[in-house]
Amino acid sequence: MTWSEIAVLVIVIVAIGLTIAVTSARRLDRLHRKVVASRLALDSQLLRRAHATGELAASGLLDPVSSVLLADATASVIGVSGDGDHELITAMPDLSELVAAHRDAQKDGLPRLAVNQALSGSLGDGREARESGLTAVVDEVLGDKEESAALYLDEDGAALLGALSSAWYRVQLARRFHNESVLQAQRVRSNPLVRFFRLAGFAAMPTTVELDDGWPAGLRQVTSLSARAANSPSRSQQ
Repeated sequence: MTWSEIAVLVIVIVAIGLTIAVTSARRLDRLHRKVVASRLALDSQLLRRAHATGELAASGLLDPVSSVLLADATASVIGVSGDGDHELITAMPDLSELVAAHRDAQKDGLPRLAVNQALSGSLGDGREARESGLTAVVDEVLGDKEESAALYLDEDGAALLGALSSAWYRVQLARRFHNESVLQAQRVRSNPLVRFFRLAGFAAMPTTVELDDGWPAGLRQVTSLSARAANSPSRSQQ
């Protein structure tokens, strides 16, 4: 084989390697953005759940002790939220519009999003523990099915529990989708080529969100159809 043939072969191999590396880098970038987007979506649904539990606590339909416990757990979840917009936008400047849009969606009085850990996909140990704590309190408050059934007989109680059921269902879906996105990114980042060329740069390794979002015993299950109906305007309003 002549030197010219060797040179051509080397160029072809290098070109193929660069093509694979660029393709992998673009795919990884898309997966990282998918993790961030799903993290934002999960945060929205968790905040919606907190909003629903807060309304139930303030409704006057529960006994005083349950109301206080639920209100404290809700305040604990809301209080741990922080503001990490600067870190997120600095890491991925073109996500600034996504963050701004998310901010606009929170103008109804819900707390601002804690996005300082969005790149890693994690809520943070403190946030996950408090969200799990809220789940435990709701399960305790609504643990008696007979008492919960009595709440459903009240028109306002049924509406509040229906909103909570819908929010809870959406939290479970959002967390499942987010964790699937994280696992996809982890699989790509474990590729030897990605690791050799350091295609992930200095981006944090995405991690799954592990919290207790088990369904409370006294809360009626919802289907995807009823969940969509509960969160969409009625035909008479359209």
